[in-house]
Amino acid sequence: MTTMTDTALATQVYQVFIKATPEQIWDAITKPEFISKYFHGAQVDSTFEPGATYKSYSPDRSKLWVDAEVYESDPPRRLQHSWRSLYDEESADEPPSRVTWEIEPSDGGTSLLTVTHDQLEASPKTAVGVSGAGWMLVISGLKTLLETGQPMLG
Repeated sequence: MTTMTDTALATQVYQVFIKATPEQIWDAITKPEFISKYFHGAQVDSTFEPGATYKSYSPDRSKLWVDAEVYESDPPRRLQHSWRSLYDEESADEPPSRVTWEIEPSDGGTSLLTVTHDQLEASPKTAVGVSGAGWMLVISGLKTLLETGQPMLG
């Protein structure tokens, strides 16, 4: 049975203006040394080329958190990859969903970052896990890091 809440969570869209160039945002979402500073300490391995794997590990690399594949890579405008949440046992059994990062230059030295997490219809536990504070904390941390040079947390 699908409820209105399930449907609303199946496609999640988050947007934020960041005082940074598209190239700076691209680097922040594709360079492991940046990613670990705003994405829960995650250690990410990927070339970010179409067809490449995207693996995210716990800070000490003892646990695989996300196992995914890069679908599209158009620097510095668009990155799309699958998403399998392995950090939670219940969501680990769900099929992959999809994350799309879109970067658009704007006025005054800012850029608009849009993160869309969709294809979550068959992955309700993942949908709840990434909703609300899940993605918002990551995106806010990314914005803070780029604008201040300092991590938001920690």
